[in-house]
Amino acid sequence: MDRNSNRDAPGSNRSVALEVWDPEHEEFWNQQGSSIASRNLWISIPNLLCAFAVWLYWSIIIVQMQNLHAMGYFSFAADKSLLYTLPAIAGLAGATLRIPNSFVINIAGGRNVIFVTSILLIAPALGVGLALQQAETSWLTFAVLACLSGVGGGAFASSMSNISFFYPKRVQGTSLGLNAGLGNLGVSVMQVLLPFVMTFGLFGALGGTGQTLPKELGGEQVWIQNCGLVWVPILVVLVILAFLRMNNLPQHDVPATPMAIGRVLWLEVLGFAGAAVGITLLVLDWGAFPELIKVFLVLLAAVLTTLTLLRYATPQATRKNLVGQFSIFKEKHNWVMTWLYTMTFGSFIGYSAAFPKLIQDVFGTLPDGTLNPAAPNPLHYAWLGPLVGSLIRPVGGWLSDRLGGARVTQWDTVIMIAAALGVSHFVVAARSAARPEAYWWPFLLLFLLLFITTGIGNGSTFRMIPIIFKPEQAGPVLGWTSAIAAYGAFLIPRLFGMQIKAGHAEYALYGFAAYYLSCLVVNWWFYARRNAEIKC
Repeated sequence: MDRNSNRDAPGSNRSVALEVWDPEHEEFWNQQGSSIASRNLWISIPNLLCAFAVWLYWSIIIVQMQNLHAMGYFSFAADKSLLYTLPAIAGLAGATLRIPNSFVINIAGGRNVIFVTSILLIAPALGVGLALQQAETSWLTFAVLACLSGVGGGAFASSMSNISFFYPKRVQGTSLGLNAGLGNLGVSVMQVLLPFVMTFGLFGALGGTGQTLPKELGGEQVWIQNCGLVWVPILVVLVILAFLRMNNLPQHDVPATPMAIGRVLWLEVLGFAGAAVGITLLVLDWGAFPELIKVFLVLLAAVLTTLTLLRYATPQATRKNLVGQFSIFKEKHNWVMTWLYTMTFGSFIGYSAAFPKLIQDVFGTLPDGTLNPAAPNPLHYAWLGPLVGSLIRPVGGWLSDRLGGARVTQWDTVIMIAAALGVSHFVVAARSAARPEAYWWPFLLLFLLLFITTGIGNGSTFRMIPIIFKPEQAGPVLGWTSAIAAYGAFLIPRLFGMQIKAGHAEYALYGFAAYYLSCLVVNWWFYARRNAEIKC
């Protein structure tokens, strides 16, 4: 077929299903491929940004829930572990939903998948907006909504897999870095936007009444429900853009739109089923069973349940395609890159989910257990970490396009280890200090450095994957590695919560630094040393 068959005759450039797609062919790319890819990328980015925002808005919501608890709202907020569990549930669900999203582009098409996931995000956003208006809303209700918000986490895998098919290898570091980096920016946008929109009745009478903060915190009125409601009209616009302006690619097995949407929804249901198994195990009381081992068993149960359902609970036609994609599990380098990418994105997303509450817990209390009146406000600073981590990610991809992903990853990991150990030092110092805030600025600056290194590593490791794998494997591998890495949004808040309860938040950071050291060795052995198996 003529490579020019998609040219601007009768709006073909804008049609949903393209007839030909060959980005590695220079003439095709220059004449039409580049513009089509750019349009899909720039619609993908705001959809992904909102997905991240809805997935991780629990990091802001639980801080304000604790503040309002003193005024009779949310009685369960007396138990800090329950508050930490909400972002952990969202993290677990979002990571688990990335597993089906890793494979869904090939069976339903990028335009159809992003359209459906954006619609599904409206449900938790609206639900949270309604639930936060009621002082007596139960923890179980919020737990269900946290699970539903996992759709936003799952969307990353399909979004990245989709964009990887649109661009030639020579610019995939930059294009994937832009999609992921600006998409990840949703965390910072959310952490800046929500404290602002909580200060007034954004939707008038339709948005409900405000709640009053304790006098110690200013005594102002806040509309915490706006944390959910603000995303609803934005998502409606993005749903329409995705449906009308994005494309499916010809190399994918895309049926008619209603059937494609059905495929997406069924795989989402299977992902939620796997997440439900994990969440149930998470909230059950295991008695004296070691909490750390429990956390990893919960993760394993969610992953294995989801993979089993994908393998045996899908229609025959879909299953055949999925089984073909499952061939990535036989590839050694799939597991190596999963280990490395978890270091970067897992750390970024986990720290983003835990950072506001960690600031509150490390600096908000004096050694005698009373509130610290000079403590930094988490809502004023927490957005900085995800911001710098997101903005620097395209730079990591750009550097890797020029210097090599393995080399950038190697030096980036060295700095990650040093930054994690530096943060742990100031956590210890603040815990026993009469004025914990004296250690605030070095703590913040080192944590920002840690976020920067996660962002650069995000870009460099994702750049490595299209070099290591064939195009038909690169998309599923990108999705799978991002799925496992996303469990950082579950593990890191959970591990911080465990160690804070035990009085030693720094122990979590020591563990992270040890893991980063293992990644340094693995990356050097497989990709960065002189006689490495693959130079990338």
